[in-house]
Amino acid sequence: MICIAIANQKGGVGKTTTAINVGTALAATGQRVLLIDFDPQGNASTGLGIGRAEREHSTYDLLVSDVNLEDVAVPTKVPGLDIIPATQDLSGAEIELIEFEARTHRLDSAIARHHAQRWDVILIDCPPSLGLLTINAMVAAHALLVPLQCEFFALEGLSQLLSTVERIRGRFNPGLSILGVVLTMYDRRNRLTDQVSDDVRAVLGRVVFDTVIPRNVRLSEAPSHGLPALIYDHRCPGSEAYIALAREVIDRLPKLKKAA
Repeated sequence: MICIAIANQKGGVGKTTTAINVGTALAATGQRVLLIDFDPQGNASTGLGIGRAEREHSTYDLLVSDVNLEDVAVPTKVPGLDIIPATQDLSGAEIELIEFEARTHRLDSAIARHHAQRWDVILIDCPPSLGLLTINAMVAAHALLVPLQCEFFALEGLSQLLSTVERIRGRFNPGLSILGVVLTMYDRRNRLTDQVSDDVRAVLGRVVFDTVIPRNVRLSEAPSHGLPALIYDHRCPGSEAYIALAREVIDRLPKLKKAA
């Protein structure tokens, strides 16, 4: 299995939207995908139609108990895409994890216990912070996919995230790589958008995906219907952009598998 964490400590940059729609697109190509909702807000779970009452087990159980992935994963409306939902219990997990010796490796250990080969790709939707939950995701992941909103302050957040990645590499996970940075909420009418895009590409080069995700109303509407945008309206610009992004992700997976 290839494990990819979708992370950025800044909120509102499109992490969950990216997780849901990239997962859907990968599943549509025949990949067996597991999405781990690691955000206490549980937006990825809601966006895939998993109601609060249906979340009998969650990522909280995965962290504080020795349960197996398949015991807490549930199917979604998307064929080939399963999810481990999140509940508000997860918000207290960081405090409870202090009692564990290997507190930074709880998710990694849970994934390592899985030998059924049920999934090809695991996507982890991280919370908007660089706390213990995100650290657990980075320790478990082979690579990071970083959504970056096209605005000035996003650049400062990116440098902080990259510094954290270097620390994780040095202490816990030397194989952690950056799968790519995807520019989100792109608005061609805004000159700052182009400036931020040019600056990020000048610094990071080919790490930045060619595909940019535009601001799109249909992307915002889809979660309220419990559907990925790719199913809610597959012809909208946002869906078309995520399909293109998924193609780029698929092109980079062989190198990631070789490294793993």
